[in-house]
Amino acid sequence: MGSIFQFKQFAVDQQDCPMRINTDGVILGAYASADSPQHILDIGTGTGVIALMLAQRFEDATVTGVEIDELAAHTAKVNFTASPFVDRLELVNSDIFLWNPSINYDLIVSNPPFYINSLHNPDARRKTAKHTDVAFFEGLLRFVALHLKSTGKLQIIVPVELKDFLVSMAATQGLHLLEELKIRSFDDAEPIRLILSFAKTQIIEISSEDFVIYRNRGEHSDAYRQLLKPFFLAF
Repeated sequence: MGSIFQFKQFAVDQQDCPMRINTDGVILGAYASADSPQHILDIGTGTGVIALMLAQRFEDATVTGVEIDELAAHTAKVNFTASPFVDRLELVNSDIFLWNPSINYDLIVSNPPFYINSLHNPDARRKTAKHTDVAFFEGLLRFVALHLKSTGKLQIIVPVELKDFLVSMAATQGLHLLEELKIRSFDDAEPIRLILSFAKTQIIEISSEDFVIYRNRGEHSDAYRQLLKPFFLAF
């Protein structure tokens, strides 16, 4: 696979990025939503693909991507600059725990590192991009609680087994589960990922929906094709 991934309205150079474009990221970028957001933040932007997708979808929004890895941040900046949305995109090369933005956000998204308690990757940059621990999520949720608008939304994609842990931890920061999207490879398979949506307002009934990636092996579902149609040349 080459370093350039061509979308319908922009291209993403993945060179020097420890984590390349993946299914989790593009589903989140195509699915995440808020009511007429003006300010969007993508935490751990990597190549910048999610931020670019959100900039395409929300034409009145400014989108900021924050990335700790210096080389990945440089690549994301190049991708932002080359896109038709350059005037509404900002790249911040920083650890979010050391960064204090001057505004609050209508929508915060993240495709975070999530392999808690797994064997750490020997490649230091991939380790940062793909592995984390409890302290990371504690810090992430504290950051969101501080910088999410009262009417805003956090949407995060994680493995199913992290749900209870994140819901409990989010509640300690005044963030409450609104909805979940259960992502399955096939219709008869167990969910492999969740997109969890949190807000500062608590609701009684949490929305839960299913999303299936493949109709058959090697053949994407109609739902996947419809979701990614605005972005993928193949659709």
